[in-house]
Amino acid sequence: MPFVDEILKHRSVSIVGLEKNTGKTECLNYIIKRLPLDYFNVAVTSIGIDGESLDQVTSTAKPEITVREGMFFATSEKHYRERKLLCELYDVSDETTALGRVVTAKALGDGNVLLSGPSSGSALRRWMSSLNRFAVDLVLVDGALSRLSTASPAISEAMILATGAAYSANIKELVAKTAYIVELVGLPLHVGEAPQVKVSSFGDFQSEALRCSEVIEVEGALTDRLLQAVKNDLHNGVKELVVNDFTRIFASSELYRAFIRRGGKISVRMKSNLLAVTVNPVAPNGMVLDSELLCKTLSEAIHLPVYDIVKNSKEI
Repeated sequence: MPFVDEILKHRSVSIVGLEKNTGKTECLNYIIKRLPLDYFNVAVTSIGIDGESLDQVTSTAKPEITVREGMFFATSEKHYRERKLLCELYDVSDETTALGRVVTAKALGDGNVLLSGPSSGSALRRWMSSLNRFAVDLVLVDGALSRLSTASPAISEAMILATGAAYSANIKELVAKTAYIVELVGLPLHVGEAPQVKVSSFGDFQSEALRCSEVIEVEGALTDRLLQAVKNDLHNGVKELVVNDFTRIFASSELYRAFIRRGGKISVRMKSNLLAVTVNPVAPNGMVLDSELLCKTLSEAIHLPVYDIVKNSKEI
């Protein structure tokens, strides 16, 4: 698939699932299998726990993460000790998780591994910086459940979004919910002078400075409460809200679109680069959506190619 070639143009890529069982691990394995490791040094980790053979919530089978010979990986001390993979230890970090310190190793053969790496965005950034010692060309990050923060451009240069029937078993609703996230990912960069007014979701929205300002910087999260307050004040002039990046937006799609229709604008300090959208048409309860219809409908809504990783893997 073309997006695998695009991955090679970046130093770091996050694979983010919009819900559990949307095919995130399948996508990661698909990418790993096709990377040119003979001349490309690759490292992989997860901000959650990934690679379990059985889902601890739904008790359904899960694909394990397969690393290839020569790849670096980071996991917790606990899971490193439990490994069944021949590898060389490179580093034991001061970063700690609930499962112990973060261990970085290099696979000396192909095999499955449980990934439970840095547990926060800041720790993940520090680990990624440490890889410069090992001449790593590309870092793949398996994002945790409902933590879009791993897709922040402050952490990774590019992202792949995994969605599917586990997110919604209704194609129309699934497309609408996924398209909203894609729309946020595509928000434009802020240009022009720095905003003179800053607000947070806990601030005073009725101040004179807020009402008289056309460009407002949002510190922290953009919530429904804050967005509603600015929307109510649009009659005083067009308002542009500037957020750090799309992962800071927690407003509902309904309110977001109402704000845009009223003439409001939202821009970002750092823009994400969406390389691909993948789908898993199978829900944990066994319900199966029409893959071809889902890919076609979603692609038309977001104006990007959409891939069914499992289907494509079988066809290749």
